[in-house]
Amino acid sequence: MSLRNLWNRLQGRLAPVPEIDAALWLEAIRPYPFLAALTLDEQAKLRALVALFLQRKQFHGAHGLEVTDLMALQIAAQACLPLLHWGAPREALAWYGDFVGIVVHPGEAVARRESVDEAGVVHHYDEVLLGEAMEGGPVMLSWEAVDDTRHSTAAGTSVVIHEFAHKIDMRDGAVDGCPPLPPGFMGSASARAARALWHAAWQPAYERFREQVIIAERFSGAWPWLDSYGATAPPEFFAVACEAYFVNRERFAQEFPTLAPQLAAFFQSRP
Repeated sequence: MSLRNLWNRLQGRLAPVPEIDAALWLEAIRPYPFLAALTLDEQAKLRALVALFLQRKQFHGAHGLEVTDLMALQIAAQACLPLLHWGAPREALAWYGDFVGIVVHPGEAVARRESVDEAGVVHHYDEVLLGEAMEGGPVMLSWEAVDDTRHSTAAGTSVVIHEFAHKIDMRDGAVDGCPPLPPGFMGSASARAARALWHAAWQPAYERFREQVIIAERFSGAWPWLDSYGATAPPEFFAVACEAYFVNRERFAQEFPTLAPQLAAFFQSRP
């Protein structure tokens, strides 16, 4: 670590956390029903989390985009929402401790990818992204997609919560759709038992969802409510489930009655 990075980290830990202007805070959360619906106590906790988050993270606008205070606040509020019940702000934000930068693009970003097929042939292709969380690295977001969240409560989508759910999933080094579970998760006797309990609910739910998407794509079946991108892999299913859980919890519980209690136990019952 360079001296400059060390100094920035020390400043983030020692400097007083700045106050968020009350009027700006209300302006930031008002367009997002799932944030505006929080109780006053929850909003106070979230505001404290966000203030420390903004002190520790650095926003960068791509392609000339200026990230305003309001934009940064709206991103930070959604990013911190999953941590709301995870103890004191400094303790909770340790879950996001592997990165500093948040890169915001005006619209979709295009990433150059490569893959190797079974014959060993390398294929290059472009992938259009609305967001990306890199293990041990920054988070990328499309502001167009972030801004659209205010209109998509019914759909249960939030690109910010999606990417930060990936960050939570990455904390144990295995990006597999099973985040690090707390001791005694849902009465489990060991970490191994906790993971078995998790997979017993998530694996069949993922397989059913994937089948729904395949039927919709190939046979003109009804599209599921949850974002179909979740059918691409278990980690993506976890991320889209998390965003739906926080944005439209009532509908999510109706659609996934076996998963809602697990997400509640993970996000809301942690000491």
